Amino acid sequence: MPLSIWTAVDQYFSDQLHPSDPVLDRAQARADAAGLPAHQVAPNQGAFLQLMIKLTGATRILEIGTLGAYSTIWMARGLSAGGIIHTLEANPVHAAVARQNIADSGVSERIRLHEGKAADTLPSLVHEGPFDLVFIDADKPSNPIYLKWALELSRPGTLIIGDNVVRDGKVVDAASDDANVQGVRTYIDLIAADPRLEATALQTVGCKGYDGFVIARVLG
Repeated sequence: MPLSIWTAVDQYFSDQLHPSDPVLDRAQARADAAGLPAHQVAPNQGAFLQLMIKLTGATRILEIGTLGAYSTIWMARGLSAGGIIHTLEANPVHAAVARQNIADSGVSERIRLHEGKAADTLPSLVHEGPFDLVFIDADKPSNPIYLKWALELSRPGTLIIGDNVVRDGKVVDAASDDANVQGVRTYIDLIAADPRLEATALQTVGCKGYDGFVIARVLG
């Protein structure tokens, strides 16, 4: 199936289930105008993350990789009163756009943006946890580091969601010289070998191409 079909189906579901939203539309427009890469989640994926938060009753969220705060806003909207999302962004240009979008979101009181390399910021969040849900959507070579900290900052029952794990199917190539592929493979190996985690993976197709999530639950 061509990408055009996947994109059309995504558009159909978006039109039917979560039609155009002025805040999110402005957030994406700012990101596009600033030249941010088109790595944000699709609307149906943002809605999926929001539903996961509502279904689990999560009140403390950690997002590694803010970009323009598109997914951040989706998740913040799913929080109940008093909930908070800490979101981490290393790129100062991305962080500047994210700040504008957060200020315009209507849920800025639920969002804390931390600018700087996540590997440096994560240790400072020890006293903000444990987190109920961790969304990992940043540089893939660092995924093993992010998993380590996700576990450090979790509790039994915490969900850890890793995005972009299929890499257009390249994840199956053990000999790949792509650092993103190897980062994802190591991440998956670590999850599979850790008795504290139960996990599964879901492949996705849509306007973002061929990719998927790994969803893990902390057992203890």
